[in-house]
Amino acid sequence: MLDKAASVLNALESGPATLAQLVTSTGLARPTVHRLAVALEHHRMVDRDMQGRFVLGRRLNELAAAAGEDVLLVSAGPVLAALRDHSGESAQLFRRQGDQRVCVAAAERPMGLRDSIPVGAVLSMHAGSAAQVLLAWEEPDRLHRGLIEAKFTATMLAAVRRHGWAQSVAEREAGAASVSAPVRGPNGRVLAAVSVSGPVERISRQPGRIHAAAVVAAANRLTEILKKAEEHREAKATATSASSGQREAQSASAN
Repeated sequence: MLDKAASVLNALESGPATLAQLVTSTGLARPTVHRLAVALEHHRMVDRDMQGRFVLGRRLNELAAAAGEDVLLVSAGPVLAALRDHSGESAQLFRRQGDQRVCVAAAERPMGLRDSIPVGAVLSMHAGSAAQVLLAWEEPDRLHRGLIEAKFTATMLAAVRRHGWAQSVAEREAGAASVSAPVRGPNGRVLAAVSVSGPVERISRQPGRIHAAAVVAAANRLTEILKKAEEHREAKATATSASSGQREAQSASAN
């Protein structure tokens, strides 16, 4: 049963899925998939998006962070703090969850007027620079679905891909502006968005001119950390495999 539950979670790794799509992906019987998905939802390992499709739940992030195995979350704190100190604005890290995005880490301004987005805040994928970044490199069909009701356009997302960062002014909220850049996994896939945000009167109506370079540098720093962590993991796995092979060879020789 545990293997079957794992197959449901694995099927959701690529994005939201209906019950029928989960049945096709896992090869399990429909009643079994439904029972497992509902049970996983009860334990917050699976959630639903606005269309009722199944998505990976936030409990998985919480467990990974608690175990110290989520390199991105563990590394985000110092990187966001440095970005906040450099920019003078609040800094956040967003991950996509279905048709929403979640703030999974943040560094607040220590004093003065804040544009606070607390950790755990769930925001729309229809507005904001982080939403643009998290959508811009998606597969074409998912990208076009994401543009429905969005406050940004396909042309704007093309510019995001060209520049490597996004900005928004009064898009998510009146008077608020932000700049975001993508964090990529070792396979090049966009995993998260680093952002700085603040009131328009302070961050300006062209926040990218002021903060894009620093935001991109912070995102690249996290990307590099993830790459090195993966290289270390692969080297460790190779060494373990080689050591196991040597022991087996020695055992066979002794026999």
